[in-house]
Amino acid sequence: MTKLTTVKLRAPYLILIGDLGDPTYAKTGLGIVDWRPDLVAGQLRFAGSQVDMGVPDMSVAEAASAGVKSLLIGVAPIGGVVPDSWWDSIEEAARAGLDIVCGLHFKLADFPRLVAAAEASGARLIDVRNPPPNLPVGTGIKRSGKRVLMVGTDCAIGKKYSALALSQAMQEAGMKSTFRATGQTGIMLAGEGLPIDAVVADFISGAAELISPDNDEDHWDVIEGQGSLFHPGYSGVSLGLLHGSQPDALVLCHDATRKVISGWEHYDLPSIRDAIDQHLLMGSRTNPDIRCVGISVNTSKLPADKRIEYLATLSEETGLPCVDPLIDGCGAIVDHIKQLYGEK
Repeated sequence: MTKLTTVKLRAPYLILIGDLGDPTYAKTGLGIVDWRPDLVAGQLRFAGSQVDMGVPDMSVAEAASAGVKSLLIGVAPIGGVVPDSWWDSIEEAARAGLDIVCGLHFKLADFPRLVAAAEASGARLIDVRNPPPNLPVGTGIKRSGKRVLMVGTDCAIGKKYSALALSQAMQEAGMKSTFRATGQTGIMLAGEGLPIDAVVADFISGAAELISPDNDEDHWDVIEGQGSLFHPGYSGVSLGLLHGSQPDALVLCHDATRKVISGWEHYDLPSIRDAIDQHLLMGSRTNPDIRCVGISVNTSKLPADKRIEYLATLSEETGLPCVDPLIDGCGAIVDHIKQLYGEK
């Protein structure tokens, strides 16, 4: 039987941000800092970086002296590559004995100098975006248990944060739930999962079925979303994940101030209503009973006095609980799920 990708990372971590200028593409590093700050020793930034994760700046030498065990490449840029100028620092870290952890679309073993440095020091080279072999084609057969999938109006818009917060809120409410990771950062946090965007297209829906197998009828798999149905570059992975997940429920994730697709500014974001309707239409192919149960909104760029008004208006327009998961938590969405599905 095909098994999920598993990772065991050595902490504490030094997170490589380099000279990144747009925090949108630092989502891996920010996700680790926000959800497991106890494991993070510092950040490695270069001149020109405009991203600060709020942890100490450290050089490779300082990290090694402080007992740091792993260098995590904390970026997810378009195309999944890092600049050539970063490799000297990555090699330095491997030579100092730090494990190198990468979740991008290349293999660390393809860089001979890095391999040689790691072999000399005993460091491990860990590729997180490495799907298991022999993935099946999706069957579309209904599975036991319940599932809620995070979907978005764009990429890098809060799907992972929303899934983590919702699973936590469900557990706090006494419900059975499991966070199911589908991306590199989620796998680093959960210790297992499946990097769905690294799967050959024919097997995406089958991989999604594998991520959330049969379970108890009162158990909820909270599935991390990927991409967006409305993204001109990444919609394919989103549709495969939607069909294979067969979600009973959707949570739509949105950024209150974003108007266009990030990095594809010639495409407008869809309206909230259109986003909900299109996801329900596409999702009904494998689960005719699919529902949208809430909206998760990143309101961090809204003025403080506008946040509550924005969420209240959106809730009135859609008839759904609307929350910022990092400020409000997901209790309102959990309450709505319990009401809809008769959860105690």
